[in-house]
Amino acid sequence: MRTEIFSVAFSLLLQIVAPERHRKAFHRCTGRCPNTRTERKHHNHRRTQTLVSEIVTEVDDTLQNWIVYVDENNIPISSMVMHKDQAVITGYSPIPVIVPTATAPERTPNSLSASTPTPAVEQGNKAPAQNGNTKPVLAPESHSRPSLKPKPPARPRSLAGSGKGVHGGLAAGGLGFASGVTYTPYNADNSCKTESQVAQDLADVNSYQVIRLYGTDCNQVANVMQATKGSVSIFAGIFNIADVQNEVDIIASAVSGNWKVINTISVGNELVNNGGASVGQIISAIGAARSALKARGYDGPVVTVDTMKAMKENPQLCQASDFCAINCHAFFDGEVLPEDAGPYVADWARQVSEAAGGKATVVTESGWPTQGNPNKKAVPSKENHQQALWSLKRTFSDNLVLFGLYNDLWKKDSGETYGAERYWGILGNAPSHH
Repeated sequence: MRTEIFSVAFSLLLQIVAPERHRKAFHRCTGRCPNTRTERKHHNHRRTQTLVSEIVTEVDDTLQNWIVYVDENNIPISSMVMHKDQAVITGYSPIPVIVPTATAPERTPNSLSASTPTPAVEQGNKAPAQNGNTKPVLAPESHSRPSLKPKPPARPRSLAGSGKGVHGGLAAGGLGFASGVTYTPYNADNSCKTESQVAQDLADVNSYQVIRLYGTDCNQVANVMQATKGSVSIFAGIFNIADVQNEVDIIASAVSGNWKVINTISVGNELVNNGGASVGQIISAIGAARSALKARGYDGPVVTVDTMKAMKENPQLCQASDFCAINCHAFFDGEVLPEDAGPYVADWARQVSEAAGGKATVVTESGWPTQGNPNKKAVPSKENHQQALWSLKRTFSDNLVLFGLYNDLWKKDSGETYGAERYWGILGNAPSHH
C-alpha cells in the first residue's frame, strides 16, 4: 500500500516538473478547467495554482475524476487527476473533493434555461384593492391646453414591451420602450417655442427612448425630430379629432417618409373624461386616423388616450386602439403616499387590461407635482416628487411615460388641480424659459 501511494506521489511530482509543452497546454484550457484567475485572487500560492491548472489541462478521456484539495474554509489549494483504477491518496491534511468528469459539462448558452420575466410590481398598502372596489378620485383634465393640443400613447407594433412590466397582456418580444417622458413646446405666455428653443430644451434628453407630444401645432413634430437627430422616438398626437386628415398630413410632412422615428400616434387625449367627445366619436376618429396614416405609409400603433377610470368604464376605447393607453396620477387620489405611486398605477393598469379582455395597457402619463396645495395625504414637494418617480420606475420596467420633462408654465390652475397644474416637471423650468 505504501508503495502504491509513493508511486502516485512520485508520478504527481514528475507531472509538476513536466516539459514546457505541458505548460503551454494551459492556454488551450476550455470549459472544464478550474478558474485560476478567481483562485489567484483569493490565494497566495500562485505558482502552485498555475502548475495545478497546467496538470489538469492534460486530462484525456481515459481519466475518471479530478481530486481537488481544499482547506478548512473550502478554498482550493491543490488538485490532481485520478485514473479509473487509482486510489485516493490518504493521510493528506486537506479535504479531498472528488469531481466526476462525466458530470462536469461545459457551461454553454444551450445549457442555461431562459427565465420567464416576472412583473416588477410590488403592491403597496395604498394600492386599490384587487376587486376594484376602491374608487380613486379621477385626475382632472389637468394636462390639456386652452386652444392648443395635448397628448398621445406608447409604442409596440404588436404592442408588447419586454414582458417585464405590469401592463397586463404585454407579450415578450414586442416593440415597447424602456423609458418615456412628455414634452410641450409652449412658452409661459402661451406662444410657440422656436426651433432653437426646442433644441435647447432637448439637448440632454437622450436618457429617454420616447418623447410624448400632444399635438401638431407649433411645428413641434419637425422641431423635436431636428433637435433629437433621431436619437429618440416620438409618441405623436392628433389633438383635434374633428380635423384628423389635416393633422395626419402635418405629421406625414414632418417625418417625410421616415416613419421609423414615430413610436405611436394617439387620437385625442382624455376626451371622454372631460366630456369633449363621446366614445363613438373617438372610435370613429381612430378609424379615420388609421386609414389616413396607412395611406401615407404609417402602419404602427394608433390609440386613444384617456384617464384610467374612463378607460376602464369604456373598454371599447381599448378595443378600438392597438393597446390601452391611460393617464394615471396617484396624487389625485388623495389617499396615496408618493412611495406607493408605482403600485397604485400598476393596479390601475391591471384593472384596465382586465376590463379590456387582457389587452396590453401602457401608462402614457404619471408623475407627482413639486409645488401646490395638499390633496389630503398627497402633498406636492420636490422630495415627494422624487419618491413618486422612484416608486414608478421601480414598479415599471418599461412602457411608462413620465409626466413631464419640464414645468408647464403656460397652464392655468383650477380648484381641481390643487394649484399644482404647472409644477410637474422632472427638471424644473425649461432651459429656454423666459
